[in-house]
Amino acid sequence: METRRLRLLVELARLGSMREVAEEMGLTTSTVSQQLAILARDVGAALIEPDGRRVRLTPAGRRLAEHSVTILAAVEAARLDLDPGAEPTGSLRVAGFATAIRRSLLPVQALLSVRHQGVRLLINEHEPYEAFALLDKDAVDLALVYDYNLAPAAFESRYETRPLWTVPWSLAVPTGTTRSDAWGTDWIVNSRHTADEEVVRTLAAMNGCEPRVVHRCDSLELVQDLIVAGLGVALLPAAMSVRDGIALLPLTEPEVHLRAYAVNRRGRSSWAPLALVLDLL
Repeated sequence: METRRLRLLVELARLGSMREVAEEMGLTTSTVSQQLAILARDVGAALIEPDGRRVRLTPAGRRLAEHSVTILAAVEAARLDLDPGAEPTGSLRVAGFATAIRRSLLPVQALLSVRHQGVRLLINEHEPYEAFALLDKDAVDLALVYDYNLAPAAFESRYETRPLWTVPWSLAVPTGTTRSDAWGTDWIVNSRHTADEEVVRTLAAMNGCEPRVVHRCDSLELVQDLIVAGLGVALLPAAMSVRDGIALLPLTEPEVHLRAYAVNRRGRSSWAPLALVLDLL
């Protein structure tokens, strides 16, 4: 059913005259009559009947007019929800890695709770490959992902990608371990994403050795525990506050940088809640 025809039926129920409906909507009386006849054919029921020199709604016409008020209100609500100029409202589903959630998303949530209370964030912690899969299934609206300068991601054209921030990473070793000793010892890498292992293997190759990847874990706090226990070395953010017993050795020639991005499906960024959060990010 065409919503413009439903609007004519609602106006007829309100005004009671095709002539008045025509004047109200800027149409001719014959156009109103034709459009209501098409609507009646679409729904398979008589909607109006003669009433002297005027017309009135049939019982089916009155019921459809009542439904039409609800239908048109819902259409208007949807239009406002999707209007980029309207006040954003709705739930935004986000998948992101833990650091980006803490560093970028929680400050955004603090702003939303004060300035835009109609926008609600639904947060899921995921590694990049998981976040991309959720984007493709339309299970999330926004993904916060990362790569490394030594292991760059190939972003597909179906995504819109925006760089957020970059942080340097260092070589984390037990206190007293030299850089040259570190390359030949056991390594700890991420259990859920292969990018940092790719970086480790690249760095080791540039230092003339093959890394022994022995331990895999997702938590940076657990990585620190393993280093303190003497079980290996790893890559950690250069600005991270580390436990006693760990030294962070700067990486140069080459430097290692983690790069964070905000990613959404192409064509979706005009949706008001998403546009707002992207702007705040």
